[in-house]
Amino acid sequence: MARTNLRGITINYEVIGDKGPWVALSPGGRRGLDGVRAIAKRMATAGYRVVIFDRRNCGATDVLIEGEESEFAIWTDDLYALLTELDALPAVVGGGSSGCRLSFSFALKYPDAVTGLLLWRVTGGALSCEILAEQYYGQFTTVAKAGGMEAVCATEYFAECITANASNRDRLMAMQPEAFIAAMDHWASFFLADKELPVIGASEDDLKSLQVPTCMVPGNDRQHSRALGPEVSRLIPNAELHELMGADLDMNLGPIEDWEAIYETMADTFADFLARNL
Repeated sequence: MARTNLRGITINYEVIGDKGPWVALSPGGRRGLDGVRAIAKRMATAGYRVVIFDRRNCGATDVLIEGEESEFAIWTDDLYALLTELDALPAVVGGGSSGCRLSFSFALKYPDAVTGLLLWRVTGGALSCEILAEQYYGQFTTVAKAGGMEAVCATEYFAECITANASNRDRLMAMQPEAFIAAMDHWASFFLADKELPVIGASEDDLKSLQVPTCMVPGNDRQHSRALGPEVSRLIPNAELHELMGADLDMNLGPIEDWEAIYETMADTFADFLARNL
């Protein structure tokens, strides 16, 4: 793995593969780069150079709780800066769930920098917006209000970020709880405002404007419903749908282990799609 200073933070990343078209992949939730390593390694054997990275406020990359845009919009600019430094543009961009949101955001903001999209577990709908606003932000504002930044650092999530990158504790402890709460509430507002959109972070017109080949693997739970895959694929002009999972599970969030079990199959599906469309 490597580290680079970009846009005021240190980003932890890795390039897997040494030849072929560039691909950048992001995992779901706030998982670190290991969440897509198996997909990246499989695609590298098919002839692609794959960039995996810890997003800002995730994994071993720096935590910096500030910014006027949505958090996934900030991730978008971070990824553009990283791929620019690596001379990896234009690139195929992809991800699952939150990584899918990042991919949509990247393609919409930097259309000339994208040659294709690889998407899985796309997220949308009021239920997802409410759950994720609480999961990513609300629970931490509650902690900050009750116990300040010391309590925030002690939460399971931020404790893991500090273990991965000790300097994260200093940055968090340097914040006033009021500033932390305001930033988290601001980021949560972007999720809550998107309840009526087809997917979080992109309108119907946004999806229709995407012109690059897109491979879609739908999810299989309430937050990532299987029905959302065909709906989004219909809106994107050059989308191809691959339903690799079964019917929706009767739960908000299906086990990640079920997805890890098909990562090689999904990587092969992506590699075949790119071979036919790039």
